[in-house]
Amino acid sequence: MPAPTIDVHAHLLLPEVDEAVAGHPGLAEARVLDARRNGSAALAVNGPMVGARVPKLTDVTVRIAAMDAAGVDVQLVSPSPSHYHYWAEPRLAERVCGLANEGTAAHCAKAPDRLYGLGLVPLQHPDLAVALLDHALGQGLRGVELSSHAPGPVGTRAVELSDPRLTPFWARAEETGALVFLHPFGCTLDERLDQWYLSNTVGQPTENAVALSHLIFSGVLDRHPGLKLIAAHGGGYLPTHIGRSDHAWRARPDTRGCAREPSSYLKQLYFDSLVHDPHVLRELVRAAGPEQVLLGSDFPFDMGIEDPLGALRAADLPDPDFHAVRGENAAVLLNLA
Repeated sequence: MPAPTIDVHAHLLLPEVDEAVAGHPGLAEARVLDARRNGSAALAVNGPMVGARVPKLTDVTVRIAAMDAAGVDVQLVSPSPSHYHYWAEPRLAERVCGLANEGTAAHCAKAPDRLYGLGLVPLQHPDLAVALLDHALGQGLRGVELSSHAPGPVGTRAVELSDPRLTPFWARAEETGALVFLHPFGCTLDERLDQWYLSNTVGQPTENAVALSHLIFSGVLDRHPGLKLIAAHGGGYLPTHIGRSDHAWRARPDTRGCAREPSSYLKQLYFDSLVHDPHVLRELVRAAGPEQVLLGSDFPFDMGIEDPLGALRAADLPDPDFHAVRGENAAVLLNLA
């Protein structure tokens, strides 16, 4: 029996999270930063775009109908990255992540054979990440989603994925077999990207490349080889430009934080197929290996695709590779095989 078609990049909106943060000064400050980074033209488009998609983001019946129309059997559902709220202080951050975990689990429970979920951890508070990963798993979720970085608690440095304060989290994720979905939200290039939606089209793949480079060069993947980490947007620029990282590792002693050439770590990571170009998808499959690439659509946002299977077919992969990406790889990760 063939594996189901599995989309690992699909999102959910949770009104209860929005209610929990409403009125907090940190939310207003975050919105100012978001406006500065994205620019007014992008924000004018984003509001109506999201509003038109609320039914798909909240109503399981509408979601399933859209999945059926796209030929998708199973979705791995993660909260909209707008729910990260990495500005939140510890008590509020615990509440945000707890509500996200419980809300995602409740949504998926309405179609348990079609929907599997990911929760949230407060990346800005590394000391809380293990407990909230355990909370997510306790709700029946398959893991958690996080961004490429977070501002640190007041008076501390920013939290990169290489941060030693995250060591207990990586160890727990490895121990439990939890999936970790790397999905950036916001780019620190700020106003340089505030026109033409560069904050997303350039910013997202940049943030993916930077975050994955932190994991590779710092040795996190050496110390935790069993991590199951999925990078959204095909891992951004890194997989198709990894040769420059390899050259640096060979040429410069200051890059030797990892044990092997950086390209070798692509075989330890998973990447969704959402790269918007069949030639780039073929190169991603070549660079990472067909067993490391998973179908992804970014359902239902406008920077996603409505026909992920069509985009996969356009890459003209050999049949075994096509079916591996279509669902076989994800079925193994989700223990559906």
